[in-house]
Amino acid sequence: MQEKQRVAVIIPAKDEARRIGATIRAARSIPHVDLVIVVDDGSEDDTQKIARAAGAATVRHSVNRGKASAMETGARVAQMRETDESNPRLMLFLDADLGDSALSCMPLVEPVLSGKVDCTIAFLPPQQGAGGHGFVTGLGRKAIKRATGWVARQPLSGQRCITREAFDAVQPLAPGWGVEVGMTIDLLVAGYTVQEIPCDLHHRATANDFKGQLHRANQYKDVWLAAYSRRLHRVSVPRGKRNGTPPEPGMPFNAYGS
Repeated sequence: MQEKQRVAVIIPAKDEARRIGATIRAARSIPHVDLVIVVDDGSEDDTQKIARAAGAATVRHSVNRGKASAMETGARVAQMRETDESNPRLMLFLDADLGDSALSCMPLVEPVLSGKVDCTIAFLPPQQGAGGHGFVTGLGRKAIKRATGWVARQPLSGQRCITREAFDAVQPLAPGWGVEVGMTIDLLVAGYTVQEIPCDLHHRATANDFKGQLHRANQYKDVWLAAYSRRLHRVSVPRGKRNGTPPEPGMPFNAYGS
């Protein structure tokens, strides 16, 4: 059965004409990947044209709807491509600007493929040129720990391999840049197992200029909203049921224990 399991790569993209081709070619080289879907989220450049030429199935939002919406669109397209509902593809979400380094997401697939975990999350090395101070990452980390007890090393990582069942269980996704933090909380509260895995990935770092600061401000707002919404609706693992074993970095984690 493992040999029959397939993987769909889903890449949300906006104005990524310079890097999308290399990202797709690298993603297609990952074992078990038989489908690459690029969701062009309102690009004003040739992202869709280049993606199609690189061998990806493409779908376009006429206006920018945000990352969460693009992920949901990609997941729907992947589901439409299924021929065997009893063994749906795993979904590997990748950022569009990874370029050739997207191949390094290969280690994310095997733990999900084998059934050891329901979702893997890439842990990236320090990115050259990054100008942030860790405020958004810190907010996301605290929100996940408060709700589930898990300490995520990179709560904002968008590189994730997940089963169809687990993805469907966390619908609807938190909007905007809060999607990863919201997804992690919802997965753990629902009883799914996650694991962070080191991957030697490199993407375009956000600089420390005005545009970069504005981007981080929007990230902070969306992550705060995702976290606050879950606190407001009491989406959390009850403290009396939480895993009593201290979470080890890089190991599979289930908030309720084994």
